[in-house]
Amino acid sequence: MRILLFPALTLVLAAGACNAEDDMTGLPEAGSAWTLARLDGAAIGARATLTFPEPGQVAGEAPCNSYGGAQLDALPAFRLGPLRATRRACPALAEEAAYFAALAAMTRAEVQGETLILSSPDGREMAFDRLQP
Repeated sequence: MRILLFPALTLVLAAGACNAEDDMTGLPEAGSAWTLARLDGAAIGARATLTFPEPGQVAGEAPCNSYGGAQLDALPAFRLGPLRATRRACPALAEEAAYFAALAAMTRAEVQGETLILSSPDGREMAFDRLQP
């Protein structure tokens, strides 16, 4: 298995504070796992996951390859170091490239109930559904 380093994929996440009306808003906790449901409002055909296996780490499965890396800042701020990914070819490589590009563009994270929403200043959004253990 060969590993590829993705140069400086940066994901800065900041979360809004909880309020009395919405006590289900928060941050992704260590050990949580999420599957991508929508990218920029559209359903996606390929499976992709994002997990927070332990503090300071992220991992997941892109449409073709597994990946992982360091979370450089403590939540609510979140910035990824270079990601490691396997180098398997598959028919969904274009979807995988779009996933990594979108992930790199995100600057905010918020958990609302069973949904993790990553968003960017230019209006892009990734919505992930919680994976049950």
